[in-house]
Amino acid sequence: QVTLVESGGGSVQAGGSLKLSCAASRYVYNTYCMAWFRQAPGQEREGVASMFAADRAYADSMKGRFTASRDTAKNTLYLQMSDLKPEDTAMYYCAAKPCSYDDYTRYFRHPISPQTWDYWGQGTQVTVSS
Repeated sequence: QVTLVESGGGSVQAGGSLKLSCAASRYVYNTYCMAWFRQAPGQEREGVASMFAADRAYADSMKGRFTASRDTAKNTLYLQMSDLKPEDTAMYYCAAKPCSYDDYTRYFRHPISPQTWDYWGQGTQVTVSS
């Protein structure tokens, strides 16, 4: 079992940047598939980025502006977001699922679906004003 706690959200103007954090309660580097999702009001939850160990992938619409990284010693994942747009306004979530690298590449790397993830954080709100 793992507990996830997101932080780092806030309000920024268009063109600004934010760095979100997801602190996991245990070691997840090569034992859990990890992912970032977001959900805007009235919209379905959509995948942003997925990670397993040093591998990562991005939703096509997020490439170039969003960068996922991790600090293994701190069991923490990050999502650096730049050139933010009003349409990036959403609640951002971190998710985890016990898996192998084979599972990750077969089922979770890309596309990044919100289905079947076992653990979710409470989310952190990102609001981008024009």
